[in-house]
Amino acid sequence: MKRKLITVALFGAIAFPLAAHAETPMELVIVTPTRMPQSLDKAIADTTVLTEQDIRKSGAPDVPTLLRSMAGVEVVQSGGLGKVSSTFMRGTNSSHVLVLLDGVRINSATSGTTALEHIMLDSIERIEVVRGNVSSLYGSEAIGGVIQFFTKQGHGAPAFNASAGLGSHGTKRLAAGFSGGVDATSFSVNVGKVKTDGVSAINTQIAPTANPDNDGYDNTTFNAQVKHTINAEHQLSASLFSTRGDSQYDNPFNAATTDLNNTKASIEKLSLSSDDQLNAMWHSKLNWARGTDDSKDYLNGVENGNIKTVSNQLAWQNELKITDTQRINLAVERLGQSVSSSTLFTQTTRSVNSLLGGYVGEYGAQQVQLNWRQDRYSDFGTANTGLLGYGLVFADSWRATASVSNAFKAPTFNDMYAPVAWGSNPNLLPEYANNREVGLHYASSGQHVDLVYFDNRIHDLINYPAPTYTAQNTDRARIDGTELSYAGEFGDTRLNANATLQNPRDTATDQTLLRRAKRLANLAVTQQISAWKVGGEWQYSGERADIYTDATTFVTTRETLTSYSLINITANYDISKQLKLLLRADNLFNKDYMQAYSYNTLGRTLFVGLNYQQ
Repeated sequence: MKRKLITVALFGAIAFPLAAHAETPMELVIVTPTRMPQSLDKAIADTTVLTEQDIRKSGAPDVPTLLRSMAGVEVVQSGGLGKVSSTFMRGTNSSHVLVLLDGVRINSATSGTTALEHIMLDSIERIEVVRGNVSSLYGSEAIGGVIQFFTKQGHGAPAFNASAGLGSHGTKRLAAGFSGGVDATSFSVNVGKVKTDGVSAINTQIAPTANPDNDGYDNTTFNAQVKHTINAEHQLSASLFSTRGDSQYDNPFNAATTDLNNTKASIEKLSLSSDDQLNAMWHSKLNWARGTDDSKDYLNGVENGNIKTVSNQLAWQNELKITDTQRINLAVERLGQSVSSSTLFTQTTRSVNSLLGGYVGEYGAQQVQLNWRQDRYSDFGTANTGLLGYGLVFADSWRATASVSNAFKAPTFNDMYAPVAWGSNPNLLPEYANNREVGLHYASSGQHVDLVYFDNRIHDLINYPAPTYTAQNTDRARIDGTELSYAGEFGDTRLNANATLQNPRDTATDQTLLRRAKRLANLAVTQQISAWKVGGEWQYSGERADIYTDATTFVTTRETLTSYSLINITANYDISKQLKLLLRADNLFNKDYMQAYSYNTLGRTLFVGLNYQQ
């Protein structure tokens, strides 16, 4: 019955506005699906874009909240704002989602994931999300897709911006920035502060050995960028990003329920780039960058563990324009990763040398995308990946797409080089995936409908099987499903809707993969009423499975997380051309639900803020 209701609601939302004939929106130029600029309506890969205006008007308190509104994306947090997050895209593992910040890797080489909970939206200008295998463009981790964040850049005349807000659980937000351009130089500087008292991360009715006090979060973010145009053919740029979060958490395995645990984590990115139009057909970009993930754990104020990943990246990318409708992308990359930790790893460095070739072409109503990539790792050897994509425009407003691709994920340092007692295995191979998808797309009069079927088969998954609990490439998974999305504007009304029906399962046991639902849906409506823009959002997540280890008996059981629906509402009011008022209420009906078994989620929360743009 729930499945029928979701399907009926979504198709009803789509069917009504298709006859409204809104104005055609401006085409968006994106780069993530091909690593070359192209308009969104020409992308073969299933791609979603959130602009700075989308981010600001959403009023979303953090990145996980914003990403949950997208088709095929699930984000699980262990206790609320600033707590550890896991991102599942199209049912793949959280380590199968590659996160980039201005094209730079910022993930942990030990866990294999990126701490999205520490990236604050105040510094983000744009987000591009590509679903499906794109290892042939970016290498390891991109089995489920890529999430790329673009930090704020300088545009136009120099101007000041600021925002401030207060919310439930003692939440306070402050941000300020100054950006623009003077002669041949543009710049942007932004700082932000977020602090909240939070709630108890763990539900003590399930885990009574955990500390029942509130677990707060404190974050400070800094972002700066400068770009100098030497002439029409040459530009130099530099950027710096730093976010530091102090997050309190609960540990049911502590000696006492009064023990205090917290993690001080930081993500940093430094990059230097040279953009050069060498001649009419050859555009070159040389980029050096360093991404850092650093984390320190504390028990009762005393440090009891630390781990740090440094990723040095050098890339030379060349775009060759063969004709107005045909382009070639050739790139060489070098990635050097190092790990320092209070835990003694048997090896602390690895290097990766990569070659990339890509082609994008248009032949009348047809589009073609070809990609091939080779990654040579210093520890386990070579991984080759490729993609073949095809698009066909027909019947004026309709387009069909299809693609086949493969992808891989390199074993982490934890998997290969952690202490033997942890079950590490230096002989591990990468996890591999093969993906096929077909899509049908409609775009006319400001209305966009996307229907995509995908079938992702993953093998050599790393597992720690009994009785030795040593890492092995033994597991297999298959994830197939359908995504249906709609976006449109008609009059003063804007509607966004999506539904994902998927089956993420272990092919040996046929059990559903942990923390992933078979059904997801989102419906959002905004309405402009004079100086007010009001909106409502409905989010649905189906039943999921999880595991739980009892802190007293150490017995692990498989648990079921029930489905849930949430209602969020927003209101934006233009006090003046420069000053805007934001109101947002999340979980309006105070729903009690879990994203991860035994961990609390936030009940009803309210937030009021002011945004000033000079």
